[in-house]
Amino acid sequence: MIARTQYKMGPADLEMTLAMTRTGTLAAAGERLGVDASTVFRALQRIERGLGRPLFERTRSGYVPTELAQELAVQAESIESALEAARSMVESAPSQISGVVRVTTTDTVLHGLVGPALAAMREEHPLLAFELHTGNELASLTRRDADIAVRATKRPPAHLVGKQIGPIRVALYAARRARLRSFELARAASLDWVAPDEALPEHPSVVWRKRHFPKLVPRYQVGSILSVLELVALGLGIGVVPLFLAEGRKDLVRLTDPLPECKTELWLLTHPDVRHLRRVGAVYAHLSKVIQLP
Repeated sequence: MIARTQYKMGPADLEMTLAMTRTGTLAAAGERLGVDASTVFRALQRIERGLGRPLFERTRSGYVPTELAQELAVQAESIESALEAARSMVESAPSQISGVVRVTTTDTVLHGLVGPALAAMREEHPLLAFELHTGNELASLTRRDADIAVRATKRPPAHLVGKQIGPIRVALYAARRARLRSFELARAASLDWVAPDEALPEHPSVVWRKRHFPKLVPRYQVGSILSVLELVALGLGIGVVPLFLAEGRKDLVRLTDPLPECKTELWLLTHPDVRHLRRVGAVYAHLSKVIQLP
């Protein structure tokens, strides 16, 4: 590439570079920017010709940012944060807090804890909107694709700031219709089990089951703890699920005390660059106050 003389990057160039760095595809970047993929492609070609250097490596899986693109994305994030801070300053009363807050969590925590907590915010902050992402990784928060993460972990990433909400305790449950009222180790192999599949190999319940019942093969394997809960409730087998999901349900019965080996911690996390934003701060404070663990 041959650079144009004294090429000057503009705000739109930085915004496009940031979108590509965060998403890795032309289509996803275009969706974020409100344009089509071909527009993003032409803009990227123009910037790279102007700089005389590539910003992204083209691979089969998408666009991988070069070191230069990553450095430019950091600068773009600073501008983004400054603009967000300026918008927050012009908001007057707390009742006028508005905008979109992006929350990342797991489907289990979303349905059991975050969703009910957010429902209580509607009257106090009617102008707030939410993008709720469910997944088992923290990458979306690290890339600033999310503002707040609610995660079960024993070691939250050091570059994030947050608060430990409390312990997540789990136990073994069965459907009430199954007429099981206790769990006997000797009968474990003869019972049908519902358990997470290979998508969650390090889940505490999986580690516990394999340690105590190494030869046991679950009859039903599913991709989420929420699915474990619902299949157990249908009577398909026994399974380990969090107390915050199962306690209070009339269709389930607890077979064991909480399993101490499976206990982990629930953390409320955010990125240092966005925690000062009023909309993020309001949601963070609300979740911190409202979420309660049994």
